[in-house]
Amino acid sequence: MKRNTEKPRSAWDLRILKVILWVYIVLCLIIAGLNYGYASRAAPEIGQLISRFWHFYENWVKTVFILIGSYLTIRIVNRTGKTTLRRRNLFGFILAALIVHILLPVFLKNQEVYFFSMPLPWTTAPLQLLYEGSSFYQSRFPVWGAAGISAVLIFYMIASLVVVIGTLLFGRRWQCSTLCLFNGFAAEVFSPAMPLLGKKRILKPLSLTILTIARWLFLALASFFTIWWILFLANVPIDGNPLVVAKVENYIYLSGELLMAMFFWVAFFGRGYCYYCPLGTVLSFLARAGNQQIVTNRNECIQCGRCNRVCPMAIDIMTWAKVGEPLWHSRCVGCGHCVDACPTETLAYSTRFLQRFTGQ
Repeated sequence: MKRNTEKPRSAWDLRILKVILWVYIVLCLIIAGLNYGYASRAAPEIGQLISRFWHFYENWVKTVFILIGSYLTIRIVNRTGKTTLRRRNLFGFILAALIVHILLPVFLKNQEVYFFSMPLPWTTAPLQLLYEGSSFYQSRFPVWGAAGISAVLIFYMIASLVVVIGTLLFGRRWQCSTLCLFNGFAAEVFSPAMPLLGKKRILKPLSLTILTIARWLFLALASFFTIWWILFLANVPIDGNPLVVAKVENYIYLSGELLMAMFFWVAFFGRGYCYYCPLGTVLSFLARAGNQQIVTNRNECIQCGRCNRVCPMAIDIMTWAKVGEPLWHSRCVGCGHCVDACPTETLAYSTRFLQRFTGQ
């Protein structure tokens, strides 16, 4: 009797998860469009109302969706196998959301703390705050004041140190699969529901090549904006208008990052943006320095292929597992799906720190 009821429950959980993700996407497109496209041209009271709606959505609604989505995802995945690392991922995202979207906005009286939770080169917003003539500074100073700007910049420096040091110790798993509140959270919290349309797709070599090109292109763009602002703030003669540079970066964020990330959720897979995230690319270098790897044991591998099927980054894990060689790949986000999926516990996620201090 229990077996007969498990499948309907799982189906309902999946339907609810898909509905939540659809609602999240539609609301984001509508409210973000109004906030970034219309609010600045609207009457002041209308603009303020739109801004309050956006902040409420981005902080409170998003956190509620993370809580509900995490619960449903664990219910769904738990019926088919082990969820040890998946649970840790979701716990990390819940904790990060509660801190960045709820506690700090209340404590700092600033509803846009989330802008400062991701280090360079993901966004130059912290650098723009250092220039009083930037549109970002001029729009925030009347609301935050000098003390508020100092507070978010201090938080930004602390958050950046946490991400950098954490990545050196724990690999990309630390940021990309535990703390990222841009795309990483959605890829984990809503993973059973993706893609929203059609079936899960396996990336072909041509698609991987295109995404690899996009990866280095977006890193080059992000690096350009970062270096431009650093040189500008250092009073180094450089071509370009800061208002125009900031506007171009904002358009790239809205189109190439936010909209494309959601497009991947709907049509392909949750980790689409992670293939070309500029911050993720930088963190892959740090993860390499920290000796991030998937440890394998050829004596236990039965070559079932589950590790390859569940990997959201299209990494050929089984080839390394069957010969017992540790696997390092720059695309690996450390989600641990392969580790949880392995029926013989052949795989383990590890870094130099974890090997030395926890024996993993």
